[in-house]
Amino acid sequence: MLFSRISRIPRAGSNGCRWFLSQKPHLQFLNPPAYSYSSTHKVTGFREIFSWGLPALHGFRHNIHHQSSSIVEEQNDPFSLVADELSIVANRLRSMVVTEVPKLASAAEYFFKMGVEGKRFRPTVLLLMATAMNISLLEPSLRGPGDALTKELRARQQRIAEITEMIHVASLLHDDVLDDADTRRGIGSLNFVMGNKLAVLAGDFLLSRACVALASLKNTEVVSLLAKVVEHLVTGETMQMTTTREQRCSMEYYMQKTYYKTASLISNSCKAIALLGGQTAEVAMLAYEYGKNLGLAYQLMDDVLDFTGTSASLGKGSLSDIRHGIITAPILFAMEEFPQLHEVVDRGFEDPANVDLALDYLGKSRGIQRARELAKKHANIAAEAIDSLPESNDEDVRKSRRALLDLTERVITRTK
Repeated sequence: MLFSRISRIPRAGSNGCRWFLSQKPHLQFLNPPAYSYSSTHKVTGFREIFSWGLPALHGFRHNIHHQSSSIVEEQNDPFSLVADELSIVANRLRSMVVTEVPKLASAAEYFFKMGVEGKRFRPTVLLLMATAMNISLLEPSLRGPGDALTKELRARQQRIAEITEMIHVASLLHDDVLDDADTRRGIGSLNFVMGNKLAVLAGDFLLSRACVALASLKNTEVVSLLAKVVEHLVTGETMQMTTTREQRCSMEYYMQKTYYKTASLISNSCKAIALLGGQTAEVAMLAYEYGKNLGLAYQLMDDVLDFTGTSASLGKGSLSDIRHGIITAPILFAMEEFPQLHEVVDRGFEDPANVDLALDYLGKSRGIQRARELAKKHANIAAEAIDSLPESNDEDVRKSRRALLDLTERVITRTK
């Protein structure tokens, strides 16, 4: 997000041009950024004026929803492409959460066990991103002097995937305690099964193991990036718990909170993958933009599915957000069409009648449709970032980039 300008750099050997994003050095989060959902907005705490939606890129929009069928058909399943590495990462994660305290070990590995570990969406994105930037293992028959270095680099990037997953699961454990959740991924939540105290301690343990793994990379920039992510997770959760009436009904506030709670982890992890690979600042920012917008699209679709999905498909109770008093994008959009919905929101949702009334307004509005459209917009921007990466003739690189594009489509068409 910290752009000083967007410049056009001619693409070698092409009549077209490629957009690259320039970043001023040493820009820091002086205060939590106040994102605006208007086209441009001066950000509190920044020295920049930026565009949330990167409108300058829209002229080169890689519209993922109008790809030819032949392109779609030749795309491999993103998860299958990195299945072997995902297995390595999963096994290593299980070994990393072992501790001499049996109860803590059992709690820490609760969501890393076979069968409940999920599809490993974030590690998949990160492993694909590594290959998409021309960072791939050499075949055994092609081993040369640089092979050991290449393997070491890939192992370090796998470590980013492991760290990211530990931070993510730790945040889930803490969130479930705060939300008093009783299910997660279709099974009983850890706090429901083992109690709040052990769930909190298990989350803390995972964060500590993530910190040890992060320190082993011995890269101060990467350490700083992922340390900031942990700060963002805490900031986002605090924002959700302490909203004023005005903030609760603000789309800008909601998107800022969503970045902190959901998109910061995947965006900064994608950037860390690029930095470990020695990529330029411009390419690293493209990786960041992909992760950020993919994360925002993912959360926006979660918002939609909370209203349109079922408990069986989501692995949690439908309407869980609104029942906890959390106002998400569909309701915020509905409030723009029906201002009287503000009064319902102000009364809270402890009374089921208020939930029913809010759903009635939502059903008459374009709230769900507009939330889907916003998710699609961010998915398109994520796709643009991949399309803007330096060209490569390496088939593995091209295949991984197609898979990353495929993920942007999957995120907004998923049903769970």
